[in-house]
Amino acid sequence: MSMHLKNYPMLVILLVIGFYQINAQNTSDTRLMKSPAISENNIAFIYAEDLWIANKNGSNARRLTIDEGVESNPVFSPDGSMIAFSAEYDGNIDVFVVSSKGGLPKRLTWHPGWDQVRDFTPDGKSVLFISRRSTYTNRHAKLYTVSIEGGQPSELPIPSAFSASYSEDGKYIAYTPLYEVFNQWKNYRGGTQSRIWIYDTETHDVVEIDKPASGGNDTNPQWIGNKVFFRSDRNGEFNLFAYELDSKVVTQLTNYEDFPVISLNTNNNDLIYEQAGYLHSFDSYSLSSSKITIPIATDLLELRPRFVSGDNYIRSAGISPSGARAVFDYRGEVITVPAEKGDVENISQTPGVHEKYPQWSPDGKQIAYFSDASGEYSLHLKTLETGVIKKLPIPGAGFYAYLHWSPDSKKLCFVDNGRNLFVADASSGKITKIGTDMLYIPGSFRELFGSWSHDSKWVSYTIITETNFERAYVYSVAQNKSFELSDGLSNVREPIFDPSGKYIYMLASTDAGPVVNWFDQSNQDMEMTNSIYLVTLQKELMSPLAKENDEENNEDDEKSEKDDADKDEKKEKATLPPLKIDWKGITNRIIDLPISPGMYSGLSCSEEGKLFYLSRKPHSSFSDPQSLRMYDLKEREDKEVMLANWYSIAASGKKMLFQKEQTWGITEVGKKPENGTLNTGSIKVKIDPRQEWSNIFNETWRVNRDYFYDPGMHGLDWNAMKEKYARFLPDVTCRSDLYRIMQWMCSELSVGHHRFGSRGDRMNNPDKVGGGLLGADYEVVDNRYRFAKIYGGLNWTPELRSPLTEPGVNVAEGEYLIAVNGKEVKADQNLYSFFENTENKIVELTVSASADGFGSRKVKVVPVESERSLRNRDWVEGNIKKVDKATNGQVAYVYVPNTAGAGHQYFKRYFFPQVNKKAIIVDERHNGGGQLADYYIDILKKPYQASWNFRYGNDLDAPSGSIQGPKVMIIDETAGSGGDYLPWMFRKFKLGTIIGKTTWGGLVGVLGFPEFIDGGSVTAPNVAFWNEDGYRIENEGVAPDIEIEQWPKAVISGGDPQLEKAIETVMEQLKSNPPVMPKRPEYPVRVRQTN
Repeated sequence: MSMHLKNYPMLVILLVIGFYQINAQNTSDTRLMKSPAISENNIAFIYAEDLWIANKNGSNARRLTIDEGVESNPVFSPDGSMIAFSAEYDGNIDVFVVSSKGGLPKRLTWHPGWDQVRDFTPDGKSVLFISRRSTYTNRHAKLYTVSIEGGQPSELPIPSAFSASYSEDGKYIAYTPLYEVFNQWKNYRGGTQSRIWIYDTETHDVVEIDKPASGGNDTNPQWIGNKVFFRSDRNGEFNLFAYELDSKVVTQLTNYEDFPVISLNTNNNDLIYEQAGYLHSFDSYSLSSSKITIPIATDLLELRPRFVSGDNYIRSAGISPSGARAVFDYRGEVITVPAEKGDVENISQTPGVHEKYPQWSPDGKQIAYFSDASGEYSLHLKTLETGVIKKLPIPGAGFYAYLHWSPDSKKLCFVDNGRNLFVADASSGKITKIGTDMLYIPGSFRELFGSWSHDSKWVSYTIITETNFERAYVYSVAQNKSFELSDGLSNVREPIFDPSGKYIYMLASTDAGPVVNWFDQSNQDMEMTNSIYLVTLQKELMSPLAKENDEENNEDDEKSEKDDADKDEKKEKATLPPLKIDWKGITNRIIDLPISPGMYSGLSCSEEGKLFYLSRKPHSSFSDPQSLRMYDLKEREDKEVMLANWYSIAASGKKMLFQKEQTWGITEVGKKPENGTLNTGSIKVKIDPRQEWSNIFNETWRVNRDYFYDPGMHGLDWNAMKEKYARFLPDVTCRSDLYRIMQWMCSELSVGHHRFGSRGDRMNNPDKVGGGLLGADYEVVDNRYRFAKIYGGLNWTPELRSPLTEPGVNVAEGEYLIAVNGKEVKADQNLYSFFENTENKIVELTVSASADGFGSRKVKVVPVESERSLRNRDWVEGNIKKVDKATNGQVAYVYVPNTAGAGHQYFKRYFFPQVNKKAIIVDERHNGGGQLADYYIDILKKPYQASWNFRYGNDLDAPSGSIQGPKVMIIDETAGSGGDYLPWMFRKFKLGTIIGKTTWGGLVGVLGFPEFIDGGSVTAPNVAFWNEDGYRIENEGVAPDIEIEQWPKAVISGGDPQLEKAIETVMEQLKSNPPVMPKRPEYPVRVRQTN
């Protein structure tokens, strides 16, 4: 059982990187500055994750900050004397200001959520920023201002915003209502297209900058006089545009076609933006652009080679034949670690080359692994004595995993990302494909392999059939032919040979049906159990579990029989014949082991009749340690060996490698460890970032080439895109630069869900100092914070714990917060600064009914890290009350936040208690998707069946969990993926009226991808929706039947236009077409009537 989790000269590395070898920085015309800002005399920007300032012409560039945290979003104050920016100095993104001349940055915000700087107020006294601190959904952010002197931020009335800036007179704010999706998605035209609204701060009215009928993304609005300058892709690539407030005329000002205009900023006269990695200034009078040349020569620490360590870099593992050492894929290197004595050895020593899935040959002479040293993955076989590497090119889908040596050390099995299983001949280099899944299931790879037979002539494996069930096969190497082992009517996994050649063990499930259909939300709360079965491979072989019958024997006979048995066992081990399988009637020779059905995995057999497996508790996490158990056929005994997350038995069958949580160890097979754990903490490998970044760039390109659902890459010349963006590699100064240019490249594919699952490790990781929250809103009265609203929770549910409502706390709305942990709190101080590092810790509050603290009392609370769940519950249950009141109790309201686990829970929680209503409003705004929402749709479309009468109580209508009257669905621009599919199904099955705004339009899926050398990963959507109309919904969204805008003025006044329209519509439909239920008939007369 192997875990699924480089000796090349420099010449090879240079050939791989080629022309785009990352060299020393360009100190005369530096590139990849970002987030530029401009004042009358200076420009500011982010370079190498630090804040810099320079003269307006680019000269005299100097660093203003140097810290482990990343700075972002600089803006100048109106007089240019200060710069506001966001930074994560304490592991959280907060607002800071610093003098343009330099000095110590001053912190202005302390909330544990992120705060992103957007502008200064026109008077320069406050900073404008966005935050999600008071939102009920992570799809929205709100605008706040905070004084440069400090204190509590003030929330602006605008309901939601992303980018924003003030007009010079402060009468208007130009802003985009929603977050930007186009950064990962060129040519985006779905429902979340960025729009610019110009907001009147007095009347709350907004004017939208008009777009052409073809749409586009308008963003990053900046003011000069009565003009709003902005970026837009309405005519193709992102360029600079201007909107004249009075005439409402839009003018295009630049005409770039190769790279977009990025990060626009103004200073009342001039503009600055980024394009093609350089900064450019734009004169608003002459309407001309000029590139700014900025020479930077500085110490870029992240470019220096360095050693890294940490168990998080272990990604796959194996064990030597004797168990003397373990072998790891450790951050792209092949590393061996001694079981007890000795030193760690780096077998590969190839920084900048990604080597994966190492496995020791059973004879101990070689280690096999996959390497991309050539620019593509190939199979490397390294002879340990000589260091010679044999390289086998692989005719597969591009990425490979899960190596398994044959017992004779002559062949290997492995899989690829195309769900193929291969056998490789180590001597000839011939690679043969022996099996392929018919359907794709989630995961970077799928393990098809079961095991090798003892004679290395047979391979057991499974494939996914077109019913989504796994079916077991056995492949004959000699015949190049596969034989069916199971009939396909049960889900069979992990078929493995007993080393005696007598049996195959396997897991099989007959309750797998709903669970294996992983795409359907209806299986959300289901778990599959399986049983362990044994197949006798020879027809004359008796069942090892045949009924036994005790008979009288004398001691001499027993001793003689035992001696004969021991001799036979030794002889059999020395002279095991080749495996013979009698296929006729094999299905009649399948028996189940006397082990109760459970959640089993990891079958492995070290010697005849001794079967090891992992047993997981129902409803437990896969990350929890499982019970490693052994069933002994001879003794007919099942016992626990130890707790482990994973294990692998050495080729000798004497030792095994195990993982338990974050620790690794080697122990005797079947015994608990006695010698402690492996010293994996002593592993250190040296990385060269410049070589590594080229490898990551190339791997990003290859992942998309080999995983993307469309082999034609949406008509894009993918090779040309590699060439286009590789030119930036010599200018990369830090890991965030690398991931930014890779995002630019990936965005060219014009597809949703295209993002980085992780951006790898970082050289500097500032410790996170969290903040505690009380689940409340506050108002300032008499220079004190008063509890304006306390959010109720479900204190028996950890994610819905409300600190101020827990038993014994008894803090009430209207009371004042006087002190925190003995420190007096005044409203001219930032409230959240008193709650640093308090989440999930006991905090003493002093509260009082009066602002002067008279009659105060002390209470102890435990703050939470986030209030979002509490605020979301308050919004949902507030909507239930609104609907119930407005419809006189006739209409149900159900909110579904996604089409996965949370949505499944919400639907069960709120739908079934309301099935006595006549109609229903389903609200899927902000729906984050997940699976195919068949669960909701199947329940919503259930027709009336019949009714049932009881002697006592009311009649019961069947189906009992259904609402038969009108149905309305509310959608919005932020619902997407599964949240696109849900309203599409709602319309397809003609369930009712859809109200709101067009959805996101991201109906592709991401199902798992291999990691980069640094632990990062990129998605490459590998499943896409289509129907008889083609590949639709993606980049379109689902349009409503009735479009309703959430105009700020209406929302600010306390309204919800979309919900209000839904109520109006459902009541009209209820009036015109009420549900008609049959009237119960008279009771029957069953007795025979006589004349």
